[in-house]
Order: sequence, then C-alpha cells, then structure tokens
Amino acid sequence: MALSVDAGFDTFFTRLVPLASQREAAAKHRASVETSLSQAFGVHLFREIGSSFGHGTGVRGYCDVDLLVSIKGPRPNSSDTALGWVKSALQSSFPYTEVVVRRPTVVVKFKQGTETWEVLPGFITTRGDQKTPVYDIPGAASGWMDTAPTAHLAYVNEINKLDHVAGGAKKLARLAKAWKYYNNVPVSSFYLEMRAAQYVSTLSSFVPVWDMCGLLEYLHKIQLAAMNDPRGAAGRFSAYSTPANGVIALSKLSTGAVRARKALDAHKNNDPATAFYYLDLLFGGRFPAR
Repeated sequence: MALSVDAGFDTFFTRLVPLASQREAAAKHRASVETSLSQAFGVHLFREIGSSFGHGTGVRGYCDVDLLVSIKGPRPNSSDTALGWVKSALQSSFPYTEVVVRRPTVVVKFKQGTETWEVLPGFITTRGDQKTPVYDIPGAASGWMDTAPTAHLAYVNEINKLDHVAGGAKKLARLAKAWKYYNNVPVSSFYLEMRAAQYVSTLSSFVPVWDMCGLLEYLHKIQLAAMNDPRGAAGRFSAYSTPANGVIALSKLSTGAVRARKALDAHKNNDPATAFYYLDLLFGGRFPAR
C-alpha cells in the first residue's frame, strides 16, 4: 500500500535520527578535542550546545557536534585572536585533519568531513548568573556577540514539551535542518532551530506538511531577519555569516517555500503523488518514495 503524506513524514523522521555508531564515534573524539584545548590554554568548562546528538535535533550524516569552550582569562580585543588560539591548538593535535575557521566557530573535519566538530570559543561575562551563564563569543562576521546556551536549550525543550504540539519543536527544527543540509543552504542551524521553536509556540497542533510550509513561508516573509533572544538573556543573532551567504540563502529559501506550498496544496487536494513529488524536491531527493 502506498504511503500517505503523514506516513511519509513518519518514515522520514526515522531516517533523520543520527545512528548510534555516529554518537559513539563523536563521544570518542570529544575527549581528544577537550584534551587538545585544555593543554593549550586554561579552560573553565566544555559545554555541548546547538544540535548535538543528545539534544534531539541533529540530522543523520550531518550532525555537527557544537562544543563551546569557556576560556579562562580576559577576553582578547579581537575575536579573531580567540579563533586563532583554538585553531592553532587543534591543528597541532590533529595535523592530518582539516581544521578551518568558519565563523563563529573553528571546524574540525574528522573522517574527511563525515564527522564535524564546531568549536566555539567563549568568555564568561557578568551579565548572566550560575543558572543562565552568558558568554561573549565571536560574531557571525566580526567582533563579539553574546549567547546564553543553557537558556536557548531550555527554551526549545520547553516548547517541545507542550502537550498540544507533541514534540513538534524539535521535529520541525530537524526538518528545517534537513532542508538546509540537503540543499546546501548557508544559513545557521542554530537560527533555524530557534525560529522553528518560536513558530511552533504559536501553533495549536503540529502537522509536518502544514508546518514545514508555514515555517519556510514565514522565514521568507521576514527575509531571514535577525532574531531577538526569546528569553532575553542575550542579544540578537543572525541567520547567516556574510551578505553573500544571505543572498544565496534567501534565493534557496524562496525556492523551498514554493515547493513546500505546492506539496501542501497537493496534500489538501488529495493528490499524494504530487505532494510526494514536491516534498522530494524540497528535501533534495531524500524524502521517502511513495
């Protein structure tokens, strides 16, 4: 029997979950990454942030591990300096592994990029507290910005636990990231996750084919505008790192929103074959076959 659109999304969600082997490999590398940085400079703590394996929004085969390293001592004037410290330490420890600066992080591409670590240098500030620490981190293009990772994770978890959306915040974030990865959209995964949670917070229920369309159309309407911290713990954060990336991201977003709308319209018109066709286009040929 051919899949319905809802069943297609159920299958798709199963395929998006990272494999246990990926989680195990990442855990092994974490110790060596932390040792490398601890030996290079003083560290208060390491904190996994963003779409790490344990958070429930990563995408199989694309689940970068986001690691904030809280560096001891005064913050340098230039964020380039902090990124240089991290890059130098990791290059010394992993000479045969590609290590590059990709603001606001230093990216370590283990196994030819199939396992990617994004290391974010941070400096604890006095603007937060023990429960909700605020860090200065490199800005998307230059300078410094602030972030409150525990507050951000708590926000997504809070929305995700609402009874009427049944885990929809993380499911929609995972769909948005799959769209990003499968179409090479240069937009921040963190931004997509926070926008997805914010969008789901306005819903009375979560239906993937409806709400993926709604999210992309909303992002297109606001033109990927920078987002205020929903908890008010830190400042605004951007969707992309450079104006050039913004142009590319908006172009691909426009295409994605049109495809999502055509899929939804076909679904509403009881035309699952057409809906599957456009969903497959939307997700770069990765959506389950009917």
